[in-house]
Amino acid sequence: MAITITAFERSPDRGRGLARDMRVRWALEEVGQPYDVRLVSFELMKQSEHLALQPFGQIPTYEEGNLTLFESGAIILHIAERHTGLLPDDADAKARAVAWMFAAVSTMEQPIVELEVANILERNEPWYEKRLPAILGRIHTRLGQLSHRLGSAEWLYGEFSAGDLEMVSVLLRLRGPGILKEYPTLDAYVARGEARPAYRRAFEDQLAIFKAANPTR
Repeated sequence: MAITITAFERSPDRGRGLARDMRVRWALEEVGQPYDVRLVSFELMKQSEHLALQPFGQIPTYEEGNLTLFESGAIILHIAERHTGLLPDDADAKARAVAWMFAAVSTMEQPIVELEVANILERNEPWYEKRLPAILGRIHTRLGQLSHRLGSAEWLYGEFSAGDLEMVSVLLRLRGPGILKEYPTLDAYVARGEARPAYRRAFEDQLAIFKAANPTR
């Protein structure tokens, strides 16, 4: 059955691959599954048609036959379990890869998103400057721990997995602020993820759709 995912009609990241539909695109490219993309506007995302698919009015969503999913992490886990290429066959190794998926979207991503929210929505608040060091401190603590754990390894645990896909996607959010450059081990790790052919195909497809929908950008 054909797979359809939703994405921003006018993505706030301007086609830089940071919107969470990019993670789903990458997963589908890794496992060799074709998919269609339905673009949704911010107005449509709050209407009943989309809320029936995503109760919080976000993207992406995933539709395949009678199955509808939301939350990019859950979608990627479904793809990884349904198709070969993103999870090991060994049960224990698979459990470790899934643990890294959760670590990426909870332990690592939470303070990174906190920084983004502060910079975008709270910069003019009187307490912004006092709060910022604490947020950055949490990010640097996690990056130091992750860098130590990765060490000289190519990927987090053995072969590339859905855990790496999620972790690279999360760390990419730090490239704009320049924080990633302070951790050469992680910077090189992210670059390896970006160099994967499946990532390049997903990124180019997302960027092409953004340019087509935003011809003046």
